[in-house]
Amino acid sequence: MSEEAVLLVEKKDGVATLTLNRPKALNALSFDLRAAFVAALGEIASDGQTRVAILTGNGRAFCAGLDLKELGGETGASGNPFGRDRHFGVVDALDACPIPVIGAINGFAITGGFELALACDFLVASTDARFADTHARVGIVPGWGLSQRLSRLIGIGRAKEVSLTGNFVSAEKALEWGLVNRVVAPDKLLPTCLGLAADIQSCVPEVVALYKKLIDDGFSKTLEEGRAIEVRAAASWKATPEQIAERRQLVQERGRKQSETD
Repeated sequence: MSEEAVLLVEKKDGVATLTLNRPKALNALSFDLRAAFVAALGEIASDGQTRVAILTGNGRAFCAGLDLKELGGETGASGNPFGRDRHFGVVDALDACPIPVIGAINGFAITGGFELALACDFLVASTDARFADTHARVGIVPGWGLSQRLSRLIGIGRAKEVSLTGNFVSAEKALEWGLVNRVVAPDKLLPTCLGLAADIQSCVPEVVALYKKLIDDGFSKTLEEGRAIEVRAAASWKATPEQIAERRQLVQERGRKQSETD
């Protein structure tokens, strides 16, 4: 893919790495980048070969959010950035993606970029990562879920502090608050995510897809409603005793290997 491409896609060993590639604009989500992202994610989700996706950014930012020059009419582009058509629905595309998406947060994740990160299944951050919600400072209202996802992830008090002040949250604070799963050195970010992707691929792919949907479907429900969703999913899943015995042996072997390296 050419250096001018706004989105870089690399597929290898069942993993697709998507890199937002507008480093001079801090990977701001222009119309072209949003369209390319939605198209690429749709292709990856349906290619029958990709089992895990990793989303990251090129340069010192993960994503600075929507392209404010476009929103301000400076570049001639127009349209509703929160629309649900194929050109704009970046978060909708992530929500609909059946394969796990790991967010590799390499730098600044600001406002719409913060929302993009929150739509990933889980996050690994570089020590260079910084998070901020500047909707209130810019004078716009979030439309990609930040006002709802963040409070569910880190608690309502912390979410209000982040969103009502517009202050930055460091990678270390994000880890302390449970916003990210891990914080690693910049040069370890992609290797760590690739290692986690390999772990996911070692599981039964059909169960991974079902399990991801099960967690997502039940997250906004009550415990009782979520349990009912789980019971229906369990009843619909069929596995032979032979398959279970084979997988059990593999799990035991993996457990022994991990114990030896601990």
